[in-house]
Amino acid sequence: MSANTPIHDVVRERYGAIAEGKTESCCGGGSDCCGSPSSTLYNTELLEGLPVDVTGLSLGCGDPVSIAGLRPGETVLDLGSGGGIDSFLAARQVGPSGLVIGVDMTPAMLEKANASKARLGVTNVEFRQGQIEALPVDDHTVDVVMSNCVINLSPDKTAVFNEIFRVLKPGGRVSISDIVTEGDFSPELRADAAKWAECVTGAIDVGAYTDLMRQAGFAEVEVVSRVAADGIVERQPGMPRIFSARITARKPL
Repeated sequence: MSANTPIHDVVRERYGAIAEGKTESCCGGGSDCCGSPSSTLYNTELLEGLPVDVTGLSLGCGDPVSIAGLRPGETVLDLGSGGGIDSFLAARQVGPSGLVIGVDMTPAMLEKANASKARLGVTNVEFRQGQIEALPVDDHTVDVVMSNCVINLSPDKTAVFNEIFRVLKPGGRVSISDIVTEGDFSPELRADAAKWAECVTGAIDVGAYTDLMRQAGFAEVEVVSRVAADGIVERQPGMPRIFSARITARKPL
Protein backbone atom coordinates (compact mmCIF):
# COMPACT_ATOMS: atom_id res chain seq x y z
CA MET A 1 0.00 0.00 0.00
CA SER A 2 1.14 3.56 -0.66
CA ALA A 3 1.93 5.63 2.40
CA ASN A 4 -0.77 8.05 3.44
CA THR A 5 0.26 11.71 3.36
CA PRO A 6 -1.30 14.98 4.56
CA ILE A 7 -2.24 15.69 0.93
CA HIS A 8 -4.12 12.38 0.75
CA ASP A 9 -5.96 13.27 3.96
CA VAL A 10 -7.02 16.70 2.71
CA VAL A 11 -8.12 15.34 -0.68
CA ARG A 12 -10.04 12.45 0.90
CA GLU A 13 -11.79 14.81 3.32
CA ARG A 14 -12.78 17.24 0.58
CA TYR A 15 -14.09 14.63 -1.83
CA GLY A 16 -15.87 12.83 0.96
CA ALA A 17 -17.64 16.10 1.76
CA ILE A 18 -18.61 16.49 -1.91
CA ALA A 19 -20.05 12.96 -1.99
CA GLU A 20 -22.01 13.64 1.19
CA GLY A 21 -23.35 16.95 -0.16
CA LYS A 22 -21.48 19.09 2.38
CA THR A 23 -19.71 21.09 -0.33
CA GLU A 24 -20.55 21.53 -3.98
CA SER A 25 -17.33 21.12 -5.91
CA CYS A 26 -13.66 20.27 -5.84
CA CYS A 27 -12.85 23.90 -6.59
CA GLY A 28 -15.11 25.52 -4.05
CA GLY A 29 -16.99 27.49 -6.67
CA GLY A 30 -20.15 25.44 -7.11
CA SER A 31 -18.92 23.83 -10.32
CA ASP A 32 -16.59 21.07 -11.37
CA CYS A 33 -12.83 21.44 -11.66
CA CYS A 34 -13.06 23.28 -14.95
CA GLY A 35 -16.02 25.44 -14.08
CA SER A 36 -18.27 23.51 -16.47
CA PRO A 37 -21.11 21.04 -15.80
CA SER A 38 -20.88 17.50 -17.16
CA SER A 39 -23.23 18.42 -20.00
CA THR A 40 -20.53 20.68 -21.46
CA LEU A 41 -17.65 18.24 -20.95
CA TYR A 42 -19.33 15.27 -22.66
CA ASN A 43 -21.45 14.72 -25.71
CA THR A 44 -24.94 14.89 -24.20
CA GLU A 45 -25.93 11.68 -26.00
CA LEU A 46 -23.30 9.83 -23.94
CA LEU A 47 -25.00 10.92 -20.71
CA GLU A 48 -28.46 9.63 -21.59
CA GLY A 49 -29.80 7.23 -18.98
CA LEU A 50 -27.30 8.16 -16.27
CA PRO A 51 -28.86 9.35 -12.99
CA VAL A 52 -28.12 12.77 -11.53
CA ASP A 53 -26.18 11.07 -8.73
CA VAL A 54 -23.66 10.16 -11.44
CA THR A 55 -23.72 13.21 -13.70
CA GLY A 56 -23.97 15.57 -10.73
CA LEU A 57 -20.81 14.07 -9.24
CA SER A 58 -18.81 14.65 -12.41
CA LEU A 59 -15.79 16.45 -10.97
CA GLY A 60 -13.61 16.08 -14.03
CA CYS A 61 -11.93 18.55 -16.33
CA GLY A 62 -12.68 16.90 -19.65
CA ASP A 63 -13.78 13.74 -21.41
CA PRO A 64 -11.14 10.97 -21.45
CA VAL A 65 -13.63 8.38 -22.72
CA SER A 66 -14.11 9.78 -26.21
CA ILE A 67 -10.38 9.75 -27.00
CA ALA A 68 -9.75 6.31 -25.48
CA GLY A 69 -10.95 4.37 -28.53
CA LEU A 70 -12.55 1.70 -26.37
CA ARG A 71 -13.49 -1.60 -27.97
CA PRO A 72 -15.86 -4.40 -26.93
CA GLY A 73 -14.26 -6.91 -24.59
CA GLU A 74 -11.53 -4.60 -23.26
CA THR A 75 -10.59 -4.18 -19.61
CA VAL A 76 -10.52 -0.53 -18.56
CA LEU A 77 -9.15 1.01 -15.37
CA ASP A 78 -10.58 4.35 -14.21
CA LEU A 79 -8.26 6.14 -11.78
CA GLY A 80 -10.05 8.21 -9.15
CA SER A 81 -13.42 7.00 -10.37
CA GLY A 82 -15.45 9.16 -7.96
CA GLY A 83 -19.18 8.90 -8.61
CA GLY A 84 -18.50 6.63 -11.57
CA ILE A 85 -19.42 8.73 -14.61
CA ASP A 86 -16.43 7.69 -16.74
CA SER A 87 -16.63 4.09 -15.53
CA PHE A 88 -20.27 3.81 -16.57
CA LEU A 89 -19.64 5.48 -19.92
CA ALA A 90 -16.73 3.11 -20.56
CA ALA A 91 -18.83 0.11 -19.56
CA ARG A 92 -21.29 0.86 -22.34
CA GLN A 93 -18.48 0.84 -24.89
CA VAL A 94 -16.65 -2.32 -23.77
CA GLY A 95 -19.95 -4.20 -23.48
CA PRO A 96 -20.87 -7.26 -21.43
CA SER A 97 -17.70 -9.09 -22.47
CA GLY A 98 -15.54 -6.23 -21.14
CA LEU A 99 -14.77 -5.01 -17.65
CA VAL A 100 -14.30 -1.59 -16.07
CA ILE A 101 -12.48 -1.24 -12.75
CA GLY A 102 -12.88 2.02 -10.89
CA VAL A 103 -10.37 2.84 -8.14
CA ASP A 104 -11.00 5.57 -5.59
CA MET A 105 -9.65 6.22 -2.09
CA THR A 106 -12.75 7.97 -0.73
CA PRO A 107 -15.28 5.62 0.93
CA ALA A 108 -18.20 8.03 0.47
CA MET A 109 -17.53 8.24 -3.28
CA LEU A 110 -17.33 4.46 -3.55
CA GLU A 111 -20.63 4.17 -1.70
CA LYS A 112 -22.28 6.57 -4.15
CA ALA A 113 -20.79 4.79 -7.16
CA ASN A 114 -21.90 1.36 -5.97
CA ALA A 115 -25.41 2.65 -5.25
CA SER A 116 -25.62 3.98 -8.80
CA LYS A 117 -24.25 0.69 -10.16
CA ALA A 118 -27.03 -1.21 -8.38
CA ARG A 119 -29.69 1.26 -9.58
CA LEU A 120 -28.48 1.02 -13.18
CA GLY A 121 -28.14 -2.77 -13.06
CA VAL A 122 -24.59 -2.58 -14.45
CA THR A 123 -22.73 -5.89 -14.21
CA ASN A 124 -19.43 -5.14 -15.98
CA VAL A 125 -18.14 -2.49 -13.54
CA GLU A 126 -16.50 -3.00 -10.18
CA PHE A 127 -15.26 -0.35 -7.78
CA ARG A 128 -12.21 -0.88 -5.55
CA GLN A 129 -10.84 1.23 -2.73
CA GLY A 130 -7.21 2.21 -3.08
CA GLN A 131 -4.70 4.90 -3.87
CA ILE A 132 -3.58 5.56 -7.41
CA GLU A 133 0.04 5.41 -6.25
CA ALA A 134 -0.47 1.74 -5.26
CA LEU A 135 -3.25 0.33 -7.42
CA PRO A 136 -5.20 -2.75 -6.25
CA VAL A 137 -4.83 -4.25 -9.73
CA ASP A 138 -2.66 -7.13 -11.00
CA ASP A 139 0.26 -6.67 -13.37
CA HIS A 140 -0.39 -6.58 -17.13
CA THR A 141 -4.17 -7.03 -16.89
CA VAL A 142 -5.59 -3.77 -18.27
CA ASP A 143 -6.07 -2.66 -21.88
CA VAL A 144 -6.81 1.01 -21.20
CA VAL A 145 -6.22 3.33 -18.23
CA MET A 146 -8.37 6.47 -18.00
CA SER A 147 -8.24 9.31 -15.50
CA ASN A 148 -10.18 12.55 -15.21
CA CYS A 149 -8.79 15.46 -13.15
CA VAL A 150 -7.17 13.13 -10.60
CA ILE A 151 -3.44 12.68 -11.21
CA ASN A 152 -2.87 16.37 -10.46
CA LEU A 153 -4.08 15.60 -6.92
CA SER A 154 -1.35 13.02 -6.28
CA PRO A 155 1.71 14.03 -4.24
CA ASP A 156 3.74 11.32 -6.04
CA LYS A 157 3.01 11.47 -9.75
CA THR A 158 6.07 9.34 -10.58
CA ALA A 159 4.53 6.49 -8.59
CA VAL A 160 1.20 6.96 -10.38
CA PHE A 161 2.71 6.68 -13.85
CA ASN A 162 4.83 3.70 -12.79
CA GLU A 163 1.70 1.99 -11.49
CA ILE A 164 -0.21 2.72 -14.70
CA PHE A 165 2.66 1.22 -16.68
CA ARG A 166 2.71 -1.85 -14.40
CA VAL A 167 -0.98 -2.74 -14.75
CA LEU A 168 -1.21 -2.15 -18.50
CA LYS A 169 -0.79 -4.99 -20.93
CA PRO A 170 1.95 -4.53 -23.56
CA GLY A 171 0.44 -2.25 -26.19
CA GLY A 172 -2.05 -0.90 -23.66
CA ARG A 173 -3.27 2.68 -23.88
CA VAL A 174 -3.61 5.71 -21.62
CA SER A 175 -6.32 8.37 -21.94
CA ILE A 176 -6.10 11.23 -19.45
CA SER A 177 -7.91 14.50 -18.83
CA ASP A 178 -6.07 16.56 -16.23
CA ILE A 179 -5.14 19.99 -15.00
CA VAL A 180 -1.67 21.04 -16.08
CA THR A 181 0.21 24.32 -16.10
CA GLU A 182 2.52 26.38 -18.24
CA GLY A 183 5.28 27.09 -15.75
CA ASP A 184 5.45 26.34 -12.03
CA PHE A 185 3.70 27.47 -8.86
CA SER A 186 5.68 29.34 -6.26
CA PRO A 187 6.79 27.19 -3.29
CA GLU A 188 4.29 29.05 -1.10
CA LEU A 189 1.35 28.21 -3.35
CA ARG A 190 2.58 24.64 -3.86
CA ALA A 191 2.46 24.18 -0.07
CA ASP A 192 -1.22 25.19 0.11
CA ALA A 193 -2.90 21.82 0.72
CA ALA A 194 -6.40 23.27 0.42
CA LYS A 195 -5.68 24.64 -3.06
CA TRP A 196 -4.04 21.29 -3.91
CA ALA A 197 -7.30 19.50 -3.09
CA GLU A 198 -9.12 21.97 -5.35
CA CYS A 199 -7.26 20.62 -8.44
CA VAL A 200 -4.98 23.65 -8.50
CA THR A 201 -1.57 23.67 -6.83
CA GLY A 202 -0.89 19.96 -7.34
CA ALA A 203 -0.84 20.57 -11.10
CA ILE A 204 2.56 20.60 -12.79
CA ASP A 205 3.97 21.98 -16.02
CA VAL A 206 2.67 20.07 -19.02
CA GLY A 207 6.21 19.40 -20.25
CA ALA A 208 7.19 17.95 -16.88
CA TYR A 209 3.99 15.90 -16.85
CA THR A 210 4.65 14.29 -20.22
CA ASP A 211 8.33 13.79 -19.32
CA LEU A 212 7.26 11.77 -16.26
CA MET A 213 5.14 9.60 -18.54
CA ARG A 214 8.08 8.96 -20.85
CA GLN A 215 10.36 8.22 -17.90
CA ALA A 216 7.86 5.58 -16.75
CA GLY A 217 8.29 3.91 -20.14
CA PHE A 218 5.40 5.27 -22.20
CA ALA A 219 5.68 5.93 -25.93
CA GLU A 220 3.57 8.01 -28.31
CA VAL A 221 2.85 10.54 -25.55
CA GLU A 222 0.64 13.22 -27.08
CA VAL A 223 -1.18 16.28 -25.74
CA VAL A 224 -4.34 15.91 -27.80
CA SER A 225 -5.92 19.15 -26.63
CA ARG A 226 -5.25 21.95 -24.17
CA VAL A 227 -7.81 24.54 -23.06
CA ALA A 228 -7.15 27.47 -20.74
CA ALA A 229 -8.76 26.85 -17.36
CA ASP A 230 -7.78 29.98 -15.46
CA GLY A 231 -11.36 30.35 -14.25
CA ILE A 232 -10.98 27.55 -11.72
CA VAL A 233 -9.16 29.87 -9.33
CA GLU A 234 -8.40 33.57 -9.05
CA ARG A 235 -4.94 34.27 -10.43
CA GLN A 236 -2.39 35.23 -7.79
CA PRO A 237 1.26 36.29 -7.90
CA GLY A 238 3.41 33.21 -8.41
CA MET A 239 0.64 31.33 -10.20
CA PRO A 240 1.29 30.00 -13.73
CA ARG A 241 -1.27 29.66 -16.50
CA ILE A 242 -3.59 26.71 -15.89
CA PHE A 243 -4.94 24.37 -18.55
CA SER A 244 -7.25 21.42 -18.92
CA ALA A 245 -5.40 18.95 -21.14
CA ARG A 246 -6.24 15.63 -22.74
CA ILE A 247 -3.20 13.38 -23.03
CA THR A 248 -2.78 9.96 -24.61
CA ALA A 249 0.09 7.46 -24.59
CA ARG A 250 0.84 3.80 -25.20
CA LYS A 251 2.83 1.10 -23.43
CA PRO A 252 5.28 -0.42 -25.92
CA LEU A 253 4.75 -4.02 -27.05
